[in-house]
Amino acid sequence: MALGDLNLMTDAIPSTQAETFPSDAFFDSLASSIQPVGEANMLPPLCYTDAAFYEFEKTALFDREWLCVGRESWVAKPGDYFTTSIVGEPLLIARNAEGQIRAMSAVCQHRAMLVAEGHGQRSSFVCPYHHWAYSLDGVLLGAPAMDRSIGFDKNDFCLPRFAVEVWQGFIFVNFDLTAPPLGPRLRAVDEVLANYHVAQADGPRPGEPMSLAWNWKVMFENNNDGYHANKLHRGPLHDFVPSRLATFPELPTDTAGYFRHNGTTHADAAFNATQKAVFKRFPDLTDEQRSRMSFVNVPPTLSLVVTCEMVIYMILRPDSAQTHQMDQGLLFAPEAMDDPLFQGKLDLSMSSVSHIVAQDLHVDEMVQIGLRSRYAKRGRYSWQEEAQRQLNSWLVPRYQVARDMLRSGSARAVIPMAVVGCT
Repeated sequence: MALGDLNLMTDAIPSTQAETFPSDAFFDSLASSIQPVGEANMLPPLCYTDAAFYEFEKTALFDREWLCVGRESWVAKPGDYFTTSIVGEPLLIARNAEGQIRAMSAVCQHRAMLVAEGHGQRSSFVCPYHHWAYSLDGVLLGAPAMDRSIGFDKNDFCLPRFAVEVWQGFIFVNFDLTAPPLGPRLRAVDEVLANYHVAQADGPRPGEPMSLAWNWKVMFENNNDGYHANKLHRGPLHDFVPSRLATFPELPTDTAGYFRHNGTTHADAAFNATQKAVFKRFPDLTDEQRSRMSFVNVPPTLSLVVTCEMVIYMILRPDSAQTHQMDQGLLFAPEAMDDPLFQGKLDLSMSSVSHIVAQDLHVDEMVQIGLRSRYAKRGRYSWQEEAQRQLNSWLVPRYQVARDMLRSGSARAVIPMAVVGCT
């Protein structure tokens, strides 16, 4: 093959990702993703596929933002605990003897064994490897046979502890103890959820998390996307929530969350074969709320689908550039679960929801494959994809701030954490 032929072949390959991370051209190009929706385009494909960009996101987002890890009801009593992980960090969430929720590293400070797995009830945490024992606050209580270790001080080996905030019954943690509180920046979202009383809502505890082979943002965008509703999900299980009835209310500039409303073709619509609510409705809803669904998002980890009878929640936990885990659960109005027909109604609803979710999961998997292609393009948005632009408007400023911090050398390699009772 002649050199000229090779050049022709090379020229035929599209240059859709010419602005390579972490060049200035790459960061400058992100501005087009936060223009008004009629002008904006999607983020560069490498934001969903590149391992180096994922490491950057850890610094830009996950080290500094509030991350949802579960429900307050999962640690209802002193001694209750559960474990989880996000961006490779094993976490231990417990309620201490005084009733406070603590979030700690689950990593034993001796030789990195995990001090707890799963969930349950304990008065303390004893590492199964060498029996170092920790209190419900993470204080090292005992370390066998360490009396000959010169200069050993138990106060130097407590579990690192993180900031905790509870919002609408969801537990959020932050690796950065200096981060501003979450709640004040979710006032607009609180107004949307006020009549649903989400903090008091109840539901079955989620089972094992789903392991998903695509970038966390692909999942987040799908959860937010009303544009595909009457295309991918076309049929009687979803046609009563038409894309054309989507609305995107104005949000405060400092908001930590966003949402869209989607009108329904009849009141009290629900995802089941009857198209009507079968569970006890949230009792304080207005007529307007009974004739719409709301899709609420608190990036980078929590998405809610809010209907007149249930709230579906999804907690996203990235573990690599192209994979993440998801905890999915349901919340109902108080006493709805006391209905003797609850399980039958749940089975009816889940048969429909599972069908819709299966369609979404297949699409997400195929999107991730497409994003790895050299032909993946920064596509344009429909007005029905305003929620994607809203996510970009949350992401891009944080990316740019982190870029500036890295460039100036001020980005902290280690986020300050509380070491409880150890000083």
